[in-house]
Order: sequence, then structure tokens, then C-alpha cells
Amino acid sequence: MGRWCVDIDKITRNRVVFYSNLLSDTVFSKFFHMEHNNNMTRLAIVALCGLCSVLGCASPTLVEASDPMGPEAVVRALVRANVEKDMDTMSRLMAHDADIRSYSVGGRKYVGWPDFEREMREEFGNVKKFEIPIRELNVWNKGDVAWFSMELDYIRYVREGNDTKRMLLPLRETGVLERRNGQWVLLSFHESFRSARMDGPVAQSTDPSTQAVRVSDQPTSGMPDVSGEWDILEVEDNKRYKATLDKDGNGPYTQHEGRFITTKFTDRLWEGTWVQPGNDREGGFEVLLSEDGTEAKGIWWYTRVQGHKNIPPREHGGTYEWKRITPVPPVK
Repeated sequence: MGRWCVDIDKITRNRVVFYSNLLSDTVFSKFFHMEHNNNMTRLAIVALCGLCSVLGCASPTLVEASDPMGPEAVVRALVRANVEKDMDTMSRLMAHDADIRSYSVGGRKYVGWPDFEREMREEFGNVKKFEIPIRELNVWNKGDVAWFSMELDYIRYVREGNDTKRMLLPLRETGVLERRNGQWVLLSFHESFRSARMDGPVAQSTDPSTQAVRVSDQPTSGMPDVSGEWDILEVEDNKRYKATLDKDGNGPYTQHEGRFITTKFTDRLWEGTWVQPGNDREGGFEVLLSEDGTEAKGIWWYTRVQGHKNIPPREHGGTYEWKRITPVPPVK
């Protein structure tokens, strides 16, 4: 892939974009951001100060993809290990420092390798099959430090009763590796969603007889435009907050940094998931939209409360009443 040569101004622009992403609060769904407290000062000196000053004299190198022991090979091997549920390879290619901090989507936090390993083993047990195609990957290195940007689709096949649900997370990744004793290992990983209209998983049934749709990909699916502000009431607790949704039913709400993700809409039956990083909980919802599109009533439930995972859907939750605050958009 050759070498990458840029001027100092371009390096400055790139480092601001790269490190603003790198220091964000999310991480790759199953590799996770790993911050190394003891080594971060050294890494900051090498990576940040290096980019501020040293790179003015020597440009970083775009890593050769053919290098079987290089940092790009390690990134690809980690993705492949996730697909193959290969914990041994992941363990070998990731740092195990006790003070590592790891962060995943939904506000999850892991401290040290044992927390991460436990989460991964649970993920491997819950998912029938993975597909993780890499859409784009660029890796640069200078000395014993390497950094990369990557776009991939994290696809999980999960069995629900007699059906299998396909869950897609379109991710954008940045991260840092370090060469230790001749071996490149992953130090840190951050993630975000590629689409501004999606901040959570999209579920799709593999059974063609069902009508589950990825609404953001199928604007003609029959779902009305639900964009605007909604007043959300949790009836039992008389708790109110507001949601701001796009036309496909995805968007934030003002309760514990929450976000709704619509996964299915059939005959006014509106289904989806919610996640609240503020109190580390997530779950699902199902509401029936009124014919005039001004309100919706239904139920919500938990699927995870902090460390309590795999809570059966629809068993623990309450009742929803949604009222539209902004006018219904005109039909186009």
C-alpha cells in the first residue's frame, strides 16, 4: 500500500480529528476501548507530542498490509477471532494490564482483562453466529506505536424462540496498538455508529414470512414519518420525559441520556429498543400508534439492568403513553 507522506498542516488537522474521536466515550462493541493508566502518559508523549512536533521532521508510515506480524494483521486477526469466537487469539493480541479501562456502547465499563473476557464469553454463548465484514481499514505506525481507523458491520445472529434475529451495528472504529517484545497488541479501541440516524442495533428476522424491517434502509416500508418531539409517560411511576425522533423513530430522550431505536413497524404496531447509559440499563418497547399519528400506547421492558443481563423480554417493565408535541409532518 506504499507510504503516506503529508505536510505539517495536514498532520495537524488529522491529529485533531483522530484524537477527538479517540478520546470519545464509546468503544468497539466487543473489543472495547482499553485505556492504560500507567502507560497513557508515555503513549500521550509518543502519540500526541510526537504528532505535534516529531512528525514535523518524520512522517508516519502507512502500514504494509502484507506484513504478517504488523499492526494491520493484528487488527484483522482480532476481528476474525471475534467471528470465530476464538478467545485464545483475542487474549494473546490484547493487553492484559490490570488498570485497563474498557468502554462499550450503552455505557458499559470494564476494568482489567477479566471483566472483558467474562463479557466476551457471554457474548459468544448468546450469539449463534457472527459476520463482521471490514468496509475500510487504514493503519499507520511510528516506532512502537500504531493507530488505525476502520469501518465495519458488526452482525449478530441471535435465536429468539423458533426465529433467528439478525442484528446489525454499522460501526466506525479508531484505536491504538503498541509493540511489546516484538508483538503488536491492542491498547485502546473507540467506536461510534457510522450513520447519524442509527445509534443502536437494528434487528431483522431471517424468516421472510415476518415483516421485520430495517426502517432506515426502507423508506417505502409503510412506516409513517414519526419525526419530532414526543412526550413520554411511564404510567406506573408517573414519570415524564421528552424524546426527539427522526422520521424512522430513532433518537435521544431526556431520561438518563436515553435513546430509542425503532426496529419494526407493522400495521401501526411500533417496536424497538431503548438504552440508558446514564443508569446502565436497556430494554425494549412495543406501542400502537394512533391512526392520526398523534399518540401511541403500549409497554416497555428491561433486558439488562447493570450487571443483570439476559432478562427475559416483556417480563419486567411497565406501561407507556406517548403524545406527539410537534405537528404531524405532511405526507409527501
